[in-house]
Amino acid sequence: MVRTTMEENFLEGTLDFLSEFVSRQHCPPKEIISHLIRQMLLNSHQGEILKDTYMLLMKIQMLHPANAATVGWDWTLLKYIMEEQKKPPGWLLFLQYVVQTLEDDFQQNLRLRLLQKSIAKKVLSCDKCFNNVKEVVEWLVIAVTGVGFSKPQKQPQETTPCSAEARAKHSSSAPCQASTDQAEVAPPAFFTQKMMLLLQRMLSIAVEVDKSPNCSSCKIADVIFPFILNIPLRSQREAFLNTMESQLLRCKLLELLFQHSCEVPTTLPLSLAKILYFLSHSSVLLQYQDETATWQKWDEMLQYLSLMLTSYQNVILEHLRSSLNDRMDLIVQKAKPKLQDDDDISHLDIQLKIEDFISRMQQVLGQPFPLQIMEKLCMLRELFLIIIAT
Repeated sequence: MVRTTMEENFLEGTLDFLSEFVSRQHCPPKEIISHLIRQMLLNSHQGEILKDTYMLLMKIQMLHPANAATVGWDWTLLKYIMEEQKKPPGWLLFLQYVVQTLEDDFQQNLRLRLLQKSIAKKVLSCDKCFNNVKEVVEWLVIAVTGVGFSKPQKQPQETTPCSAEARAKHSSSAPCQASTDQAEVAPPAFFTQKMMLLLQRMLSIAVEVDKSPNCSSCKIADVIFPFILNIPLRSQREAFLNTMESQLLRCKLLELLFQHSCEVPTTLPLSLAKILYFLSHSSVLLQYQDETATWQKWDEMLQYLSLMLTSYQNVILEHLRSSLNDRMDLIVQKAKPKLQDDDDISHLDIQLKIEDFISRMQQVLGQPFPLQIMEKLCMLRELFLIIIAT
């Protein structure tokens, strides 16, 4: 009966019969799930049909999580939709569904320690399909800057983005459900924020799915780096960095940014000593579209240095440079963070570098010294002191 309604393009009938059919005992085959995605979710349908299709796909995903053999979408389809200028009304729901299937399957295979069999390994591995990861970076830059991005004029009732807390607690047994109480036309900022969060989650999975998150994060940071240099607005750069889910990737990207801004680059490994070096040797080399005051450029630099410092602390404390399997063992063993010789800095080291920076700023900015700069500098010093104390 379902197949008959599909052949006759009787959408309501397909949805009704499938909704009755799907249960813990009954799962539709891959070709029917693919039909729901390609012919209904990604067609020109709007309103109730689109909402009901998405809800049915999420119901199937909740009861029968997709794996590498049963997933109903492929990278070719995702790439086509993401790069299509006139996107179908359901494109954002499709992207959310894609990330949901990736997340559920990733978590399931992580519990089994079989990430090599995951969907993510098939489509987001830096070792096996790095071009796909590069494309995610390009889509993310488009989402942040708005260049080359077009959205349909009218959208269906959208879903509420999963919060970071919900994602952390989320597993394949409880996918984030759609909320249909929002207005039919979402504001442009909604699309931008939702798309950024979903793509950042994909990058975070790409960092973790292979055996060396450290190597993967370096590869991805190298791809992002030229893009971040050319993003013209501070607000856009901050959006890019602040929505980045992977602390390790953010740390690697900021390391590249500061290393590039030093007239004399350092050979120090990523460490507290290196971050202190950046404080006393970095200059301002970012692009600015408008006539931004000099002090504001240094203010942004200090903000990113604090962001790098907190990210680095999380990298160390959470063993983020180790593979997920090794990390789980280290957490179970309550292993102490692995420090380097260059992480051994003193209160005096911090004070001297801050005084050196203040001296530089007085030469560059003159008097009176901007209060915002002093506030960020005090915050940076407190962060350093807290970290070396713990």
